[in-house]
Amino acid sequence: MADQDFLANDTAGFFRARWLGAVSLDRLFWFDMIVVGTVINIVTSFAALIVLGLKWPVWASIMVYLTPLPYNLFLVFAVWRTAEQLADQRTASYARTGALLWLVIATLI
Repeated sequence: MADQDFLANDTAGFFRARWLGAVSLDRLFWFDMIVVGTVINIVTSFAALIVLGLKWPVWASIMVYLTPLPYNLFLVFAVWRTAEQLADQRTASYARTGALLWLVIATLI
C-alpha cells in the first residue's frame, strides 16, 4: 500500500498510478475526471474565449481550447483500464459509458 501512496504523489507517479489501476475507480472517475478534469476544461474554454477576444488569430484560440484534450483522453483510457479490473461488470460498464459521455461533453464545453 505504501508503494501506491508513493506512486500517487509525484507527477510521473500520478500518471503511472492511474494508468496501472493503482487508484480506485471512484477516485479516478469522480475526482480526477469529473471534478478536476471538468475544471481544467472550463478554465481553458474561458482562456480560449479571452484569446479570441484579444483578436489573436483563431488558430491560437483553437490551440488553447484543445490543450486539455490529451489529458482528457488519458483519463478516459485510465478509467477504461481500471474498470477492466472490476469484478462488477455493471459498474465497469457505467464507468466506461460515463467516461465517454464526459469526454464528449468536456470537448464541447
